[in-house]
Amino acid sequence: MDIKDLKPRTGAGSLRIADSDELVVMEHFGGVPAGRVRPLDHGLVIICTAGVAQFEYDGHTVQLSKNDLFLLMAHSVVEKFMSSVDFDCRELWFSRGEMWNMNMYVKNSLADLLPLKHNPKVTLSDVDAALFETYFKQLSYHIRNSSQLLYPEITHSIVGAFLLEVLSVLRRGNNMLKDNHLINNSGLHGRKLADRFVQLVEQSDGRIRRVDEFAQMLNVTPKYLSKLLMDTMHRKPSVIVAFFTLQAIENRLRYTDMTMQQIADDLHFANASFFGKYFKEHSGMTPMEYRIKYHQDEKK
Repeated sequence: MDIKDLKPRTGAGSLRIADSDELVVMEHFGGVPAGRVRPLDHGLVIICTAGVAQFEYDGHTVQLSKNDLFLLMAHSVVEKFMSSVDFDCRELWFSRGEMWNMNMYVKNSLADLLPLKHNPKVTLSDVDAALFETYFKQLSYHIRNSSQLLYPEITHSIVGAFLLEVLSVLRRGNNMLKDNHLINNSGLHGRKLADRFVQLVEQSDGRIRRVDEFAQMLNVTPKYLSKLLMDTMHRKPSVIVAFFTLQAIENRLRYTDMTMQQIADDLHFANASFFGKYFKEHSGMTPMEYRIKYHQDEKK
């Protein structure tokens, strides 16, 4: 089954600045379309306000109930969405460009979001839920009052604070940043460079796997890039490349009928044998074993 692009809807209940999709606030949202969908250009912050829902997120089952906050990352696949009749949630859609415009790098980088991909959900306390309720009310008010002086700048500032609050509660809820590895003194330039690296790896979709190629794109040496990423993300660049490469392979194994040779060719592996060895080394199973296991899970 094809994967459909998930985009912010228009019409009642959706608020934008000057009809742009860069930043969209949805006050009420009852679910996602049937089938397999993924947001290609946006990240989403979802806060459940009523009812319950269940879906698969990159192959993992997620359940949402009232006061659950969920961070949906760009390029992630959502499928098998089910919900109760009274399910409702609020959403904030933000593009990568929107994150850059808000200049959040003084305290945070998009590169910091990578560990959160494995821990995207947290249940809000009553205090945190009330806080986010206030943020949504402020955003709704300022977007609706577009005649207000400096309203775009005010809105962007509120969103910047909102997203920092989201990262804070996610990390707190998952006991992350215990040793403060991700927030450090690498500087604004370093964090921007780390984010650009993650962006290039993500955009390569598994087709570029050599760290020195990414270093060349960024006009730095592989040694400098490795040190920078260890300082800013506490991860080797090869680990990040492998993470996105594995995701690219899994998407093709699960959501397409491509043969092993076709996937190997598409992802620029030397041959199907080398492709198979790479996948087994990083996942613990052969590509065919993974595909068979996934389809068996589908039938349950």
